[in-house]
Amino acid sequence: MNNDQALFPFIRIVGQDNMKKALILNIIDPGIGGVLIKGEKGTAKSTAVRALSRVLPPRKVVKNCIFRCDFDNQDRMCPYCRERLENSEKLEPEMTSMRVVELPLSATEDRVAGTLNLEHVLKTGEKKFEPGVLAQANGNILYVDEVNLLDDHLVDLLLDSAAMGVNYVEREGVSFSHPAKFILIGTMNPEEGDIRPQLLDRFGLSVCVKSEGDTQQKMEVVRRRLLFDSNPEKYVAEFEQETDKLCCKIIQAKKIVDTIVTDDDILKMIVTLTSHFEIGGHRADITLMKAAKANAAFEGRKVVEKKDIICTANLALSHRMRKRPFEDSELDEEELDKCLQNL
Repeated sequence: MNNDQALFPFIRIVGQDNMKKALILNIIDPGIGGVLIKGEKGTAKSTAVRALSRVLPPRKVVKNCIFRCDFDNQDRMCPYCRERLENSEKLEPEMTSMRVVELPLSATEDRVAGTLNLEHVLKTGEKKFEPGVLAQANGNILYVDEVNLLDDHLVDLLLDSAAMGVNYVEREGVSFSHPAKFILIGTMNPEEGDIRPQLLDRFGLSVCVKSEGDTQQKMEVVRRRLLFDSNPEKYVAEFEQETDKLCCKIIQAKKIVDTIVTDDDILKMIVTLTSHFEIGGHRADITLMKAAKANAAFEGRKVVEKKDIICTANLALSHRMRKRPFEDSELDEEELDKCLQNL
């Protein structure tokens, strides 16, 4: 049994529609900025993230590159690939699947960012870089479970790299940088401590997940899990066609997302919402626009509509709202509809 066959199928997760939508939208447009999933234990947070491996689209990368550089984007290639190009060496393409790279909580900064071998530099004059987790994550999903328990300086490092798409390492005056463009996904249990507000705002989308309260839904959760545990390989194979169908839908959405059309009416709806809910800065406006476009692409439309804003607003704005102690950070749906009613 391979690793994918040991993972519960993404399409068979009961409920949790907002969580699944937030994850899919980020795959369609990694520029959305990742997602933070908050919820108590047993709400399928980790299950959903790891299950993404089965629906992630393929990538065209440079063959034999340790950073898996994007073959079609020479401007964002690593120093090694650029050197090969400068020496008139022909780079070969290779298709590979995106994957989920997990960051252990115990990871050190060197393990995350990678290290420079200074002894090799002094002896040969050539830089020798030992890749870290960020190198593995390039072009992939970087998953941090219990992100609220990760050291703040490591979270800062991850968010900076995710925003810039580059990992920069400097040791004793010697520096090295390589592409580190990834989708950052964090999960956490609020009962174990919260995350700093300034870090929370850096996540593109956020979703709060709760245990299923409906009796029938809870029964279905248990039923599906027991069937999977009894024979994982058979269960995965049974839903392989549906899984492939979702993967194809995501691939198609990625192809058209940059062509999605918006107009000033849509932009006005977005800035009206962020102003109404007193959300400062422009990050929320930009993120909501990207999420709405990705949602339209996922539904196979080429134009953003009001419903795209309505179904993504809570994901993009809820964690950026000012809230009182013990108050849930959720947008009031009636207030949301009323705000957009005459637009």
